[in-house]
Amino acid sequence: MSYRLFLSQLPSNFLTLLFVLCTALQISAQDVVRKRTTMLMGGRFDITIVAADSLQAERNIDIVIEEIDRIEHLISDWKPTSQISLVNQNAGIKPVKVDQEVFELTKRALQLSKETAGAFDISFAALDKIWKFDGSMTEMPSEERIKRSIRNVGYDKIILDSANGTIFLKQAGMKIGFGALGEGYATNKCQELLIARGIKSGIINGSGDMSTWGKQPNGEHWSIGITNPFKPNDLYGVIALKEGAVTTSGSYEKFAIIDGKRYSHIINPVTAYPASGLCSVTVFGPNAEFCNGFSTSAMVLGKDKAIDFLNRQSGYSYLIITDSGKIIKSKNLMKIKKVK
Repeated sequence: MSYRLFLSQLPSNFLTLLFVLCTALQISAQDVVRKRTTMLMGGRFDITIVAADSLQAERNIDIVIEEIDRIEHLISDWKPTSQISLVNQNAGIKPVKVDQEVFELTKRALQLSKETAGAFDISFAALDKIWKFDGSMTEMPSEERIKRSIRNVGYDKIILDSANGTIFLKQAGMKIGFGALGEGYATNKCQELLIARGIKSGIINGSGDMSTWGKQPNGEHWSIGITNPFKPNDLYGVIALKEGAVTTSGSYEKFAIIDGKRYSHIINPVTAYPASGLCSVTVFGPNAEFCNGFSTSAMVLGKDKAIDFLNRQSGYSYLIITDSGKIIKSKNLMKIKKVK
């Protein structure tokens, strides 16, 4: 019996039911997009994933939040029981054994510190807070106070023991923290976790440190907006990110203007003076942790040194906007769609 003849012999009400069931199956087969926002690691995380159904999507978002919370309890220097807090509490006293994950993250941070000659420094957490970026600061702190503020900063005083898996801060009063790497690291780990669980597309955005993979259900790449630092409520442009990470560091949200000069909330760990000269640095590449470290370092290094440093990072591209509004792009930067 032919397929058409078989259908013609079915009751009309059964055909209607068959049509409804087929339509329902087609709809249920469509991927769904689910988003959730939560506050973790001292900042905002926006989690967007594409999954086969809503239940699967929501369960995987729960797992992402659990993973970020796990990382926070390992590396947060604000949580007194975290492994990094224990390292800080024993500064100048004794080495502290940490998980391999924490050890390797610290090792990478120290390598970045060396590559940037201290423009990036995880011991920056011990800096005295003498600068205010809430609009109340109208004059520079004294030079003596600035010099004194970095007395406990110095990545060269951090001792890693690979054989025993320990971290030791040689000088009492030292502290390490992952404020410029932790969120990027967390987005990487969450992406890896979701891919391993079969989630083929999504965005993890940790306070602007983004990891993306896959495509939207309509087949298009994820569109990532780049903020106009001179009009923070507007976009400079939009980029279609096929896969990878993007991070922006900038002075357009937190800064102080003293004697007509803009000073970023990003402090140079070597001099204890705020970074100046660059308004924002956006870095694109395969790894959000590195993008985060590179963009922060570039803000401190200043235009010429930042360009030289970023050009040496294979697989990464950048967009730099100076305080004067000059746009500097790497040769390998993907196409940006300008927003009018």
